[in-house]
Amino acid sequence: MVKKFGFTLGGLQQKILNLVLVFLFALIAVFAGVWFYQSGSLNAVVSDAGREQQNAIEKVSGDTMHQLIDNSMTKTNALQAYIADDMFSDVKTDVATLQSLATELFEHMDSFEPYPVYPPDPAKDGEFSAQVLFEEGVDYTRSEYLGVAAHMSDTMIAMCEQSEYLDNCFIGLADGTHLCVDNQSAHKFDENGVLPPFAVRERPWYIGAEKAGKLWFSGVETDTYTGKIGVECAAPVYKDGRLVAVVGADLFLDSMGDYVRAASSQGGYIVVINNEGKVIFAPEGNGIFTARTSDNARDMRSVENKELAGFITRALTEQTGLISVNYGGKEYYMAGSSMDTVGWAVISFIEKDVTEQPAQIMMSEYDRINQDAASKFNEGMEHSNQTMLVMIIVLLVLGSTAALLVAGRIVKPVEHMTKRIDELSGTDLAFEMDDSYRTGDEIEMLAQAFATLSKRTLHYIEQITRITAEKERIGAELELATRIQADMLPNIFPPFPEREEFDIYATMTPAKEVGGDFYDFFLIDDNHLGLVMADVSGKGVPAALFMMMSKILVNNFAMMGESPAKVLEMTNAQICKNNDEEMFVTVWFGVLDIETGKITAANAGHEYPIIKKADGGFELFKDKHGFVIGGMEGMRYKEYEFTLEKGGTLFLYTDGVAEATNAENQLFGTDRMLAVLNAEPQADPKTLLENMKKSVDAFVGEAPQFDDLTMLGVKLL
Repeated sequence: MVKKFGFTLGGLQQKILNLVLVFLFALIAVFAGVWFYQSGSLNAVVSDAGREQQNAIEKVSGDTMHQLIDNSMTKTNALQAYIADDMFSDVKTDVATLQSLATELFEHMDSFEPYPVYPPDPAKDGEFSAQVLFEEGVDYTRSEYLGVAAHMSDTMIAMCEQSEYLDNCFIGLADGTHLCVDNQSAHKFDENGVLPPFAVRERPWYIGAEKAGKLWFSGVETDTYTGKIGVECAAPVYKDGRLVAVVGADLFLDSMGDYVRAASSQGGYIVVINNEGKVIFAPEGNGIFTARTSDNARDMRSVENKELAGFITRALTEQTGLISVNYGGKEYYMAGSSMDTVGWAVISFIEKDVTEQPAQIMMSEYDRINQDAASKFNEGMEHSNQTMLVMIIVLLVLGSTAALLVAGRIVKPVEHMTKRIDELSGTDLAFEMDDSYRTGDEIEMLAQAFATLSKRTLHYIEQITRITAEKERIGAELELATRIQADMLPNIFPPFPEREEFDIYATMTPAKEVGGDFYDFFLIDDNHLGLVMADVSGKGVPAALFMMMSKILVNNFAMMGESPAKVLEMTNAQICKNNDEEMFVTVWFGVLDIETGKITAANAGHEYPIIKKADGGFELFKDKHGFVIGGMEGMRYKEYEFTLEKGGTLFLYTDGVAEATNAENQLFGTDRMLAVLNAEPQADPKTLLENMKKSVDAFVGEAPQFDDLTMLGVKLL
């Protein structure tokens, strides 16, 4: 490289200039050539293209519109049929579930005590409730079947509350009584407040299901109490081959009617045909279909127009795709899809002339736009040619000047920076700013970044060396603390293999490396077993140290033969003497008489114990809490007694179990604890604790554990 007049020949400065000039000349040449060539031929192309586009648009728009209507109408129609059929299918499944449950109840009706059920209560209007209705002359209190069917009340209420479609469900009984679940209690009474008789066995759904002998859908009916239109799904229930009941549910069709009416505002129409070929829903003024009551409606499969009749017949059994049908001198596009569950069909149709209007409007608008564009195009081409020539000259001059200036500004500080970086080596890593880098642009930022990086590198090397050593020391100490804490708690099971009178198991899972919870159990003498469950305030190493001190004090005082209350009082006195950090611990301490099962216990602010009797389930034992250990000097604690029966189990725990929290900030809670324990109440303590740990982990999921998880179970064999 040779430097002359401040310009480096053969260097980066020259290369930048050469690159810019080559790019400018190439760009100008290509752009100018293309521009003038296209200018000459564009007029002819535009004219020819206009004529070809007009013909193509006319053809393609027709084909596209037909294809669009085919895809849109067919898919939309099939989707609407699927949605409607899914609604019927859900109701069918719900009724089949009620049929299965009722059959099971009546087959084993001798095993059930009658479940109470009452007539409608106007005060419960608006909420789902079970209500009994009955035929004239029937005393529902003497019904043989009603008390059995009433066992389904809670299931039927839950089904109505959770279903998207059900507004009611019911079971009509062969003795003239009727159990229904809905939220229309007040509507069951006449204007005088009297509950009129309900002719159960004369209802169409009862007769229809009895006659069909299987699950059955009615035609469109009007609901007695709400006045809404809908269909009824019913199924018979037999006992020993004899009809004892009919279960069922109403499906109101308000949303289906609204959808049919709304579709007509968009240029097309939607109608619904039932399995008898009769029109159920149809918008007004559609020109073909008219919705009438069941008695006056005609079967559309037998109309004079064979083309339409054949289409309706197909739509009730399959998806037809898009079909052209002539009716009343007009041509219509139609698509139909069947609803397999009830044998109905959804029909979509639109006049063909309506679909062609957009294409005609588009062609007229296209001609107008084409003429305006041609005139403006010619004017614009002339002006653009003049502008193009001026721009080329200006671009060439400005580009050359800018290339020279920019190249010189970039090269000088970069050269100086490169030289300094090459000199960095060994311990000399200090890159410092000087005036040659202060260009006020990215080069200055780059130089400043190099200077900052060199300072931070030296600082980071020192920090990393120091932090690494400290981290290794702390990690080793925490690992040792974890092992020491684990060794402090009884962790060999069974702990007393020679004692066959009881089975005991305990676990502690800390939230951090070391925890503040602890448990303990020890034989005070041959016939008395001490049991401890405690939770220290705070977490980590401080809580662990406080926990070890508390555990030793409780154990020592207990082994002196003191009562549980006295043990807690002595422990509290010792801890309060030197408790400048004001930490505290909740403690439940009990002494089990192994021979009699009697437990004498005292509670210093800890969770309620959970007890299972020999022949019962687990229940909370809500004892009286004393104040926490370490909270106040001179505290006195009360003892209480209860008996752990042979085969009974005592479950102790810390608040980390009940207050385990999932990602939605929900607590595990005592109700879930009791449910887990009662899922396998006869299990041994180890199995109970493992089940509880699995349930808590599944509930918490990916949420972090914020508290220690400690449990102890003892079963008197």
